[in-house]
Amino acid sequence: TTLLTPVFFHIVWCALLYALLTIARAPVVWGVGQRKDGSNPFGNIQSKISANLSNQFEWPLFFYIAIVLLIAMDEPIDSVQIYLAWVFVIGRVLHSIVQIFTDNIRLRGMVFTVNFVAVLAMWVLLVIEHI
Repeated sequence: TTLLTPVFFHIVWCALLYALLTIARAPVVWGVGQRKDGSNPFGNIQSKISANLSNQFEWPLFFYIAIVLLIAMDEPIDSVQIYLAWVFVIGRVLHSIVQIFTDNIRLRGMVFTVNFVAVLAMWVLLVIEHI
């Protein structure tokens, strides 16, 4: 099913975030890349990456449940559901970028709202189609 593509992309994104977090922690954990004074050059974004990675397993849980239900029902999947899945995943990437590299809480909230509404719409369509 074409719903697997956005799901796979989100999984790859999470894997990249784990890799980025590993790199950001390397100066502290392994002493690799420390500044001369022993500090971590990535200290300012390490906690942001970690927080964002945690965010990838909160609201996205409802995305994954919707995807599993849509696939398990073994019915034709509406193209709107596929579109909403991509909106969600692209929104998650944008949310990560905003959260990790800026301190703009308002923009982060707006990007999160796009993710939130996309998954909520997936659920509303799912319920409406199966009542």
